Amino acid sequence: MNTIKMIKMILLVSIGSIALVIGTAGTFLPVLPGGPFYLIAAFCFAKSSKRIDRWFKDTWVYKKYVLAFLQKKGMSLAEKIRINVIADFFILVSVLYVDILLVRILLIVLALYKHYYFIYKIKTLHPGDREASKKSESM
Repeated sequence: MNTIKMIKMILLVSIGSIALVIGTAGTFLPVLPGGPFYLIAAFCFAKSSKRIDRWFKDTWVYKKYVLAFLQKKGMSLAEKIRINVIADFFILVSVLYVDILLVRILLIVLALYKHYYFIYKIKTLHPGDREASKKSESM
């Protein structure tokens, strides 16, 4: 294995591990969304090594949060609102405490893009969508 591939693997495993820890904290702390961090961890582990990817896919975290998101192909309106409100709170706190104009502008642009992505790119599932997907899974 060459040096660049090794560095890339170590970097991806490190980022994935950090995202997994933050996601797990978000599972138990109501102010931190865990789902997006689990998705980052899944991506990083899948790109880093087959062995780590297999391990992560066998965990309860992957089965409950990542697989559920991937199978549903979207989020409920309540999930979208909860994640956005929490993220907006932390972005707003950051904007208020940072004195660097460029960073403030970057945070505001990030918040606007986040809203765009959640509204237009992630499908909003309605209660009927979940029941239909549960029926198709049981068949």
